[in-house]
Amino acid sequence: MQYIRKVSIGGDYKSSMNYVVGQPVLSSYTIHVIKKEKDGSVSVYVENKKKEIVLWKNFNVTMPFVIEYNINY
Repeated sequence: MQYIRKVSIGGDYKSSMNYVVGQPVLSSYTIHVIKKEKDGSVSVYVENKKKEIVLWKNFNVTMPFVIEYNINY
């Protein structure tokens, strides 16, 4: 299984929106996991201080994106 570290959303990589596992968002949430779904879309799940995990964003396959995976040596 490959773990996603970062996803960049948008047609122009230099000005794309970046989402990184561990990144704080919405002042009280942290990106918990980024997952590539079976249909090819990418989902971003966040975790709050109570350790509740919820789906925050989903980008379908028509949206250009770049995925960076964790590399463990």
